[in-house]
Formats: sequence, C-alpha cells, structure tokens
Amino acid sequence: MDTAAPPLANFTPAERRVVARLSTPNLVQRYLNRLPYNTEPRGETLRSFRQVLRHGRAHCSEAALLAACILEQHGYPPLLMTFESVDYLDHVIFVYRACGRWGSVARSRDPGLHGRKPVFRSPRALALSYFDPYIDPTGCITGYAVVDLRDLKSYDWRFARRNMWAVERFLVRIRHKRIKFSRARVRRLRAWYNGYRTKYGKKPLAYRGREKWTEIPKEFR
Repeated sequence: MDTAAPPLANFTPAERRVVARLSTPNLVQRYLNRLPYNTEPRGETLRSFRQVLRHGRAHCSEAALLAACILEQHGYPPLLMTFESVDYLDHVIFVYRACGRWGSVARSRDPGLHGRKPVFRSPRALALSYFDPYIDPTGCITGYAVVDLRDLKSYDWRFARRNMWAVERFLVRIRHKRIKFSRARVRRLRAWYNGYRTKYGKKPLAYRGREKWTEIPKEFR
C-alpha cells in the first residue's frame, strides 16, 4: 500500500496555510506551546491533525500526531516515541533527526516533557533526557519505543473525523525497550519533587540537561 505523505490538495486551504507556516520542528513546537492543553473534559479523545485544528487544543498524543502530519510535508518521517510509566500514564512525542542527531516536539501538562533540541546521539539518549522530569508522586519511565506511523498503512491518522483508538492500540502494543534505573535515585527525585511543590506551589524546572530543552509554554516559566 502507498504510505507516502498525502498531497497538499488533500488539505483544506486553512490547513495548507498552517502547514506552510510551520516548516520546521522549532516552529511547530512554538505553535504547540501556544495551543491550550486538551484536558478531555467530556471524555477521552484522540484527534487527528484536522480535528485538533478544528477544536483548537491538544493533549500529548494529539500534539505528536499534529507534528507528524505537518512535518511530514516538509520531509520528516512521521516518527513518534512512546514512553511507558509505572503508573500507566504514558507520554507520546514526535521525534526527528537533524544532522545525524535526534530531537523532539511535544506538548504536556508537565514543564519538562516538551521538546528537545536535536543534539542527542540516539533515540535512547533522547528518551533518557525525559527520565528525571517524568518523576512525580507516581510517574517513572520504564521503557520507550520509536514507531513509524507509516506502519499503519492506509489507516487515516491525519484527517480522521472520529477518535483514532486504533492508533492508541498500535502505540500500546508495540514492544518497548526497557530502561533500567536505581530505585534510590527515583526516591531522591520524588522527594525533591514533592518538597519543591510544597514549598513553591508549582512544578520544578531545575533539571540537569535543561539547556537541551526547546522553548516551553509560558504557563511554566
């Protein structure tokens, strides 16, 4: 089956303007930073690029799919990275390569789970940059996987009108690579996180490696 990026004729005029304007991962990240987070007040959703633009908000998986759809039109393969967590609150980001290094585009309710600059030697190194910021009272990354949305073949993950639960099943079922970690380290990070939240009333930003993050949304600064 044909898995090539769809022609621009398949996009509406308004969608084409968005695609043309957001020609780089950094521009897509800035767009997502301004997009309200989809808290799913009426129940769970998994919207396509078209439906995200229609509703004007996105959660992490929807943001990753939007980035994949837009950047595919600018020559980037539609690759996602999915994380597994001990509390089953997983995270999904768009990933790409530039000059042989890996970077990402993402949206989250946590400040440290947004995009990364393309400076990482491998997907694993990129995944590990999310380990510390993922720690909260319940969360901790246990594994990651890189998936190619073209493996969905003819499934319409770009323009579907309905929730795309087949994409969710695809991401959940993929085999993830394990990340080993020290339980003592997790306890230290969790204690620091909880102490910071108690003292300052907000989520922390002072993580090692923050210089490799891309710009984060204003609500976290």
